[in-house]
Amino acid sequence: MKGPAPTENSQWKGSARDPQRTREQILSAALKEFSAKGFAGARVDVIARRAAINKRMLYHYFGDKAGLFREVLRRKMAQRAAWAAGSPDDPAESLPYWFELALQDTDWIRLQQWEALQAGKGKVMDEEARCKAAAAGVENIRSRQKRGYIAPELDPRHVLLAMVSLTTYALAFPQVVRLITGLCPDDPRFRVERIAFLRWMGTALRPRNGERMGEEIARQENQGLIE
Repeated sequence: MKGPAPTENSQWKGSARDPQRTREQILSAALKEFSAKGFAGARVDVIARRAAINKRMLYHYFGDKAGLFREVLRRKMAQRAAWAAGSPDDPAESLPYWFELALQDTDWIRLQQWEALQAGKGKVMDEEARCKAAAAGVENIRSRQKRGYIAPELDPRHVLLAMVSLTTYALAFPQVVRLITGLCPDDPRFRVERIAFLRWMGTALRPRNGERMGEEIARQENQGLIE
C-alpha cells in the first residue's frame, strides 16, 4: 500500500534541511531548461518540477527567473575559470583539452546559442562580469605569447576567438559536421579525428622560431636563470 504523496510543506521542510543540495538541484535543472528553451522560453514551473521542489523554494533561493539565470551564468563562469587554470600552455595541448571539456558541456553551448538568437546584437545578462572574464582569457593568451608558447605577432583577441571556434563549433552545429564528414560529433571516430586535427592546428599557433620555445623558457624560469 502506497503512503501519502509528499505535500508542498513536506518538500519545503526537506529542502530546508539541506539548502546546498537544493540549490544544486535547482541550478542543474535550470541549466537544462535554459539550454533547451533559452531564457525567454524557459518556465520556472518546469525547472521546479525537474528539481523536485516547489516554485516557492526556487523563488526563496533566487528571487525570480532572471536571478536564477544569473546564478547559472556565475556558476558556469566559475567552472570555466577553474578549467582555464588547469589548461596547458602549449596550444597543441590546450586545444584538445578544451574540446574534451566542451564534449561534456554541450548544455552551455546550447544556452549560448539561444542567447545569441534572443539577444542579437544587444547586451547580454551580466555583461560586465562576462567582459571581465573574456578579458582575462585574452590576457592569458598574451601571457603565453610573452612566454613563447604562441606566436607573438598574432592578435591575442583573435587567437582566443579562433580557439573557442575550433573547440566548440562542431558541437554547436552537429548537422554541419555530419554533412561535411559523414560523422556525428559524439561518434568516437570524429573525436579521434578532431583531436588529431586540433593538435596540428595548435602547432601552427606556436612561434616560428622554435616549437618548444615556451618549454625552454619555463625551464630557465624554474632554474632561476631568467625572471
